[in-house]
Amino acid sequence: MAERRKREEKIRCDACPVMCYIAEGKPGACDRYANHGGELVRLDPLTVIELSDEKLVPFLKTDEGGDWDGDIVQGNRRFVTAVGAGTTYPDYKPAPFIVSQEVEGVDMVTVVTEGIFSYCGAKVKIDTDRHIGHERDVVRVDGEPIGHVMTSEYGSKMLSLGGVEHLTGGSKKEGRVTCDALMQLCNREPVEMVIGKDGEAVSVVIQAGQPPIIEGEQERLMRVGCGSAAIGMFAKQWHEIVDEVVVVDDHITGVLSEHQAGQVLGVKPTGIRIKGRRSTPGRYFQVAEPGRGWGGTDIEDPLTILGEWKPEVAWEGLRLFMVSTTGEQWAYYELDADLMPQAKEAPEAVKASAERIAENCEPSVSSVLFMGGAGGSLRAGVTENPVRLTRSVREALTKVSCGGAEAYVWPGGGITVMADVMEMPSNAFGYVPTPAIVAPIEFTMRVSDYAALGGHVEEIRALETVMGDTTRKVGPGASGHDPTAKGHYRWKDEG
Repeated sequence: MAERRKREEKIRCDACPVMCYIAEGKPGACDRYANHGGELVRLDPLTVIELSDEKLVPFLKTDEGGDWDGDIVQGNRRFVTAVGAGTTYPDYKPAPFIVSQEVEGVDMVTVVTEGIFSYCGAKVKIDTDRHIGHERDVVRVDGEPIGHVMTSEYGSKMLSLGGVEHLTGGSKKEGRVTCDALMQLCNREPVEMVIGKDGEAVSVVIQAGQPPIIEGEQERLMRVGCGSAAIGMFAKQWHEIVDEVVVVDDHITGVLSEHQAGQVLGVKPTGIRIKGRRSTPGRYFQVAEPGRGWGGTDIEDPLTILGEWKPEVAWEGLRLFMVSTTGEQWAYYELDADLMPQAKEAPEAVKASAERIAENCEPSVSSVLFMGGAGGSLRAGVTENPVRLTRSVREALTKVSCGGAEAYVWPGGGITVMADVMEMPSNAFGYVPTPAIVAPIEFTMRVSDYAALGGHVEEIRALETVMGDTTRKVGPGASGHDPTAKGHYRWKDEG
């Protein structure tokens, strides 16, 4: 009997497939729902973005006409996000909040759901020249594979993390670790990961909006460009102060005298030889192995990429400037009588040139983009005919956002979205121990379009009815994106 009474004190949560039994005053396994007085409650408050029509703060007055109280928002426009809204599980239920408001004279509705995403992951962009792993190298957290290295982009390394194969296709620990790492990354928390095989593994700490930490060292700068691009940008500044410039780069090392930019400026041949695969004049591939040295290579002494100078072309006193793609490493040499480079004190103009390269480099930063597929079950919370929602999104009648952040919708079938976590409210992501990520997603459209796609019109509530004392109010993201902006829609002709 005692055991039966103990079980009766618990309530069963139906917010996800785990179906936890939760005791009074305790949270479920996801830490998102709890038993409060025998009722299932969402622990995090509903988050609303405060938007303003004002371009400047109207000092010394408020909307009510009194003195300005320091509120920089000013204005009464609000956008209800899905952060703290709750889920639709089982998915035939209408979304937790279907909210209407008038925007610029148009009746709009926003359907708000915290979706349970098994098909999701993160795309990570790391602005650095440093070698962190080869393409297709496995990324591990706590020894478990959670993703891999993708193709490098201009000045950046790219990672693909998560996905259903890691969440559900491996061991139980792999799924749990992957889910935990994704949630931390998307909530803008630091995650330490190891990339590559034993003996070549590289430790990297990634946190959205912060510089990456590679092998214990925090990166400072993103390269100004490849070696060839740097020649093109700075050739005019170099040709009068030195005779030759080599910009060391893991991908494309540039040589001023051979480069087209040097040719146009009249830089004469120097007889330099580069140990690498010559592509086109002034552009060399594979001058060294990838690494954390000069320009993302494994070299510490730039002279190691030089061969013997052509004696019939080079001359004693030739001035040579060698520099990395961030300007953080540089050296100045002059050829002696044997045509051997000798380190010399650099002229001030050369030093200023290195500083100019660094000045033109953007700060190194890690960017995290959440990516997920809004499946048929999630769409059932919007409409009883889910394919109509997909078509409405494709026809740009419905705007998709994630926590109020503008979402990029991938072309093709389904609703596959990608959003910058820096544009979303803090702690916007959660999890369920199936495992899966819980992420906010909103669908905004005109009320008439919502009715046309078979939406749960009877569940529409006015904005004022969902606002309460516990509502969490935040400002828009760094870009100031307005999820309800009329310019984001293709409006139908009323006629």
